[in-house]
Amino acid sequence: MTTTTATTSTTAAAGASGTARTQLAGSFDNFLSLLTTQLKNQSPTDPLDTNEMTAQLVQFASVEQQIAMNQNLESMVSLQQAAQLTAASPMLGQRVEVEGDLLPLQDGSATVRLPAAGAARTARVAILDSNGKTLREAQLTLGTESKDWVWDGRDSSGKKLPDGAYKVAVTGADANGGVATTSFTVLGTATAAERVDGTLKLRMGSATYGFDKVRSITGGG
Repeated sequence: MTTTTATTSTTAAAGASGTARTQLAGSFDNFLSLLTTQLKNQSPTDPLDTNEMTAQLVQFASVEQQIAMNQNLESMVSLQQAAQLTAASPMLGQRVEVEGDLLPLQDGSATVRLPAAGAARTARVAILDSNGKTLREAQLTLGTESKDWVWDGRDSSGKKLPDGAYKVAVTGADANGGVATTSFTVLGTATAAERVDGTLKLRMGSATYGFDKVRSITGGG
């Protein structure tokens, strides 16, 4: 089952904006009350400075306009976030390739995609738990094209591990066995799209990635 969820900070922003409007209204009412009282009781020989009064009125009007503008921006951001989540919906249930060091184990299987041989001729793939302990590793020879290594979800002793997000590290080696830089990607089935702290995120099981890490959509999961 796939779901689309949205987590936004717009509620907090709206609350802050509402508080600002309430405070402004209260301050403006107090200002008008004081101004009216002062006008009623001003001394004919020392009248209220009209320039100062005008400046204060302009300042209040300016702040009120800014708050109204912030309201409009909040509405626009909310609509944009909804549009982005809607646009991400077709990805759910699809096989997605992403760049990242989190490997989603889904239904007892996970896939690491290795590049074609370059400076690196072989690659060591290590699966680690959240504490950095190596659970499983494999030594692979890189070929003329990219290749997928499929992890069956078992540790080095053959124990079946639960689905979840595991760390993956890939170390390349050149023809002489020296360290060589190599890249890798992970594949999984997209299960949710969500908004976290104003950023659109893609979930594959328990693993979460930024949409900027998506490299390809390869079809059904």
